[in-house]
Amino acid sequence: MRPFLLENDYDIGDFFDEMFAADGSPRSHYRAIDERLREMTRESFEERRRQADISFLYQGVTFTVYNKEEEGIERIFPFDLIPRIIPQREWDYLERGLTQRVTALNLFLHDIYHEQRIIREGVIPAELVFGAKHFRREMVGINPPRGIYAHIVGSDLVRDRDGNYLVLEDNLRSPSGVSYMLENRQAMKRIFPDLFQRYGVSPIEQYPQDLLATLRSVAPHDVPDPTVVLLTPGIYNSAYFEHTYLARQMGIEIVEGRDLVVHDNHVYTRTTRGLKPVEVIYRRIDDEFIDPLSFNHDSMLGVSGLLNAYRAGNVTLANAIGTGVADDKAVYAFVPEIIRFYLDEEAILSNVPTYLAMREQDRGYILDNLDKLVVKSVNESGGYGMLVGTQSTREERERFREMISAVPRNFIAQPTISLSRHPTYQGGEVYGCHVDLRPYILSGERVTMVPGGLTRVALRKGSLVVNSSQGGGSKDTWVLNH
Repeated sequence: MRPFLLENDYDIGDFFDEMFAADGSPRSHYRAIDERLREMTRESFEERRRQADISFLYQGVTFTVYNKEEEGIERIFPFDLIPRIIPQREWDYLERGLTQRVTALNLFLHDIYHEQRIIREGVIPAELVFGAKHFRREMVGINPPRGIYAHIVGSDLVRDRDGNYLVLEDNLRSPSGVSYMLENRQAMKRIFPDLFQRYGVSPIEQYPQDLLATLRSVAPHDVPDPTVVLLTPGIYNSAYFEHTYLARQMGIEIVEGRDLVVHDNHVYTRTTRGLKPVEVIYRRIDDEFIDPLSFNHDSMLGVSGLLNAYRAGNVTLANAIGTGVADDKAVYAFVPEIIRFYLDEEAILSNVPTYLAMREQDRGYILDNLDKLVVKSVNESGGYGMLVGTQSTREERERFREMISAVPRNFIAQPTISLSRHPTYQGGEVYGCHVDLRPYILSGERVTMVPGGLTRVALRKGSLVVNSSQGGGSKDTWVLNH
């Protein structure tokens, strides 16, 4: 007898299902959770789901979405109780691939802001780099402390119809969501404590201390006891919950731009006892707002003179200014070549096949197949600036045709990937929802990862968009330790 959650009408579909094989039997690493669900009544499961919602509400686990009038709406982050499970051998493979990728991207960032060998040797077109929105000419020639640009990276992974892992995109500016990963785990441990002992789930609770150790390890000038602060835009930012959560978990101060001052190219925080030196800033403010003297002169969020202090080597910014050039979705298409160029290795993790509208041949193919492709703006995130061709209207396709033709550099296209699905409980029923995975990679003295990540779920039936701003939610991600 099937558990009530997975009654006879559960449809695996023509997708790779994370929990079930094609014949409907649970995959070996899901058998224990399958058996546990068999034992539960619908009422028992609903009660646990309510407990999770109440816990998230009391903990303030929220995110902010915006309507067309740009009025912030704060909501509890949607959370599904059926966990995503990854065997140890799969995680080892992902860890090797992501370590390789982040190592190469840091070398790429150092190169384009210094010798620019990858451009001079014709591996990447100059216009691709210099035309990137987040390439910062102010960073040319600056040596970040310890030579690291991207200290915190969140790369989004998907699986295709055959179960192969693919990198969908890289997030090197200020990847968010790690607080939800940590809160999801705490909720699951309270609700299903017996399952963790049965499964042998690798812990992730150490992430804040790993992050703090990484930040302290990249402080300038071998400062023995560096002061680390988290710089936030303030309470109206959609990720403010995460900012306060991480600062609290690391035991560091959370500050706004008005709390910091630069004097003689050194950064200080204002305290009741006077100015206190700051050596490391975990910044959650975009480049253009971080220093009004060097970037957006109207910014009220940043710190005047911060770039000069950074240029003088007196403060570490995590992540460094200018890392966003490696976020560019057109640059993403060249990551396999970047890995080959700097590491003399083949990429362990493959990209999704990508067409660049800036190439005349690719552009022609994109415009002829808008109804079949996923078209993305190279600088947008959160599911915005995207056309899912198979779900689009004629009017939407025509609008994208005009935008692509007007500014080809700003768009890429990819085939519609049959993203893997996972059983998800919504509205009293269970159905397969598309998922991705965002592991968090830390680069300091070495590259480290906690075993897990944020599994995001497209909660709307048939949707491929997992972003919370577009109706998505999340699951706890269990990496087995055996």
